[in-house]
Amino acid sequence: MRTITMYLMVLLTLFMVQNSVAQEDYQKTIDVLNEQKLSITRQEKEALKFEIAKIVKQLEGGEITQEEADDLKMKAAEKHALNIEDRIAIINNKISLLERNNGEVKELDTLNYKFAFQIGFGDDDKDGGKLLGFRLNENQNRKEPIYDRRTYSDLVIAVGLNNAIVEGQSLNDSPYKIGGSRFFEMGWQWRTRVFKNTNFLRFNYGFSFQFNGLKPKDNQYLVSLENGQSELQEFEYELDKSKFRMDNLVFPMHLEFGPSKQTTTEKKMRYSLKNQFRVGIGGYGGFNLGTRQKLKYNLDGDNVKDKLKRSYNTNDLIYGLSAYAGVDGFLLYVKYDLNPIFKDAAVEQRNVSLGLRFDL
Repeated sequence: MRTITMYLMVLLTLFMVQNSVAQEDYQKTIDVLNEQKLSITRQEKEALKFEIAKIVKQLEGGEITQEEADDLKMKAAEKHALNIEDRIAIINNKISLLERNNGEVKELDTLNYKFAFQIGFGDDDKDGGKLLGFRLNENQNRKEPIYDRRTYSDLVIAVGLNNAIVEGQSLNDSPYKIGGSRFFEMGWQWRTRVFKNTNFLRFNYGFSFQFNGLKPKDNQYLVSLENGQSELQEFEYELDKSKFRMDNLVFPMHLEFGPSKQTTTEKKMRYSLKNQFRVGIGGYGGFNLGTRQKLKYNLDGDNVKDKLKRSYNTNDLIYGLSAYAGVDGFLLYVKYDLNPIFKDAAVEQRNVSLGLRFDL
């Protein structure tokens, strides 16, 4: 029942995230369109500056007279002034249409992407393509890219070593194998630029599924006691494998620092983290979705595999600190649970992980 409830919570969370993102996207679209109106003026003024510089160069080279130069400058100024007026009018119409319909305007995307699917054979067609087999023609009327995107999203995958820090002991004294205990994490994150005109500081947030595995040493396995606690005990047979795993849903949040490369064209401005060093510091909070233990051993010549799915008195709430550092999407990653693994344990244990993280 606990697992079903947790999975329902996961689905509800994903639904809420989707609705929240849709509302944020509507407001961001309005903000981006307003920002585009400002960038249109900058773009046209910059284009006018280059055009006048070209006219001046022609005048200095004796290609045109002063009177012709003045006439060309006047025409260039009129052209770019009209460009600003017409382009801003288009943006204002889009904003009015969105606001009037609360962002639910599918007509804005109509005809942005159209495809002609053909099956045939024979000679070259009018576009010079063979109609032998399949062909997909893409409509040239593409949607204009957003000039400045402040939010990006990534698939996040992390793998590495996992263990537990026992109260009053060092990591070397851990009852779990350092090499055999591992973790895997997979999730989705959004990365939003904090400041308007610089990308040095970003706010990263999202959700992840964590799978933290622990392999006990010395032929031990985890036992639930009658007093509600759990402890490691020696197994009565020789174990080929003993593994305990905790599955969590968490919501990480990090402040990310680091330089980026800015590229600007007439239609868009982007910040790239490619080949750039970055550091993220933050934490996470979430829920324990389930715990299980797997035992493999030989009994009277038969290979036995026991899969035990119980609570083992683990904490339902998960929260901790995490950090990462690296270049591009290849990062060194560390996380540490502030909550003890087991409730009301005589000796507290906290999960710790070190590995590699990939922002894809």
